Amino acid sequence: MAIRKIRTIGDEILRKHCKPVKEITPRITELIADMFETMYDSNGVGLAAPQVGILKQIVIIDVEDGNRYVLINPEIVETSGSQTGPEGCLSVPGKSGTVTRPNYVKVKAFDAEMKPFELEGEELLARAICHECDHLNGDLYVDKVEGELEDVTLEEEESEVEE
Repeated sequence: MAIRKIRTIGDEILRKHCKPVKEITPRITELIADMFETMYDSNGVGLAAPQVGILKQIVIIDVEDGNRYVLINPEIVETSGSQTGPEGCLSVPGKSGTVTRPNYVKVKAFDAEMKPFELEGEELLARAICHECDHLNGDLYVDKVEGELEDVTLEEEESEVEE
């Protein structure tokens, strides 16, 4: 496993559409492991493959609910409700902004062994799913921010949830 460089806003790869994963290869398995290591090293709760420079439809999430989620080729199939709150991104360091997202999300995806499954999430998990799936389409949370982005100090970043 290795910590990969997180691409930051301004890097054109963050604005590109990702390609579906057709099969699990040793390189994909290594990428997923590296993504978790990179995310944990940066105190994040989610990471999408384009954030480490790979244009594949792969998302990982760990919102500290006891589960580590791997979503390959995710497709949001249902949403309801809404929640408005602060959001950050490992690709937009030092910034935070208010974003409205669905409060409930159902997503269809494949796991790390390419087995299909559905995941339902509320609140933080729903926010993380939406945020990370946006990355696969070249969308960043800054496109949805209500008002202005705010500067966040290192201490605030470590205590605030970042996706």
